[in-house]
Amino acid sequence: MPSYILFATSVIFGLAVWGVVVWSYIWPAIRKRPVPGNLKPLLLLHAFRFLGLAFVAPGVVSLQLPAAFAQPVAYGDFIAAILALLALATLGTPVGTVVIWIFNTAGTADLLFGFYLGARIALPDTQGLLGAGYFILMAYVPLLLITHGLMFRILLQSTAVASRGNLSAA
Repeated sequence: MPSYILFATSVIFGLAVWGVVVWSYIWPAIRKRPVPGNLKPLLLLHAFRFLGLAFVAPGVVSLQLPAAFAQPVAYGDFIAAILALLALATLGTPVGTVVIWIFNTAGTADLLFGFYLGARIALPDTQGLLGAGYFILMAYVPLLLITHGLMFRILLQSTAVASRGNLSAA
């Protein structure tokens, strides 16, 4: 089987399985919690995005992994981890809401940009360059994408509820 099909299949299965896990277990556990407290476990998960630094760690990935892929992915994830921690620190404040939106938008864009960069360097054809980092892309990134979607849902629902509340108060 061609390597790009194996790569795409792994990503699709990761998204599907994590989608079921989030829909069946995580969403039911947090949906009854008030906003912004229900975002806390999701932000904590994203605080682990420092793991992306593995893409610039010799011995974890091949020295031949192009820096044009490795550096933006590694440092983009690290910035996302810092933003997640900042969002946690400001949770429940007006500034916190803005920081969560910034984190969620930037974090999602970072992951999608990583897929773009991977396609640009034909990463599916040279998966051996990823070394142990392969498992970050196949197991962790799909979970991050799914939970970014969940955070957007929570943020949009809370904005809609707040807007309806303001309309009824008028």
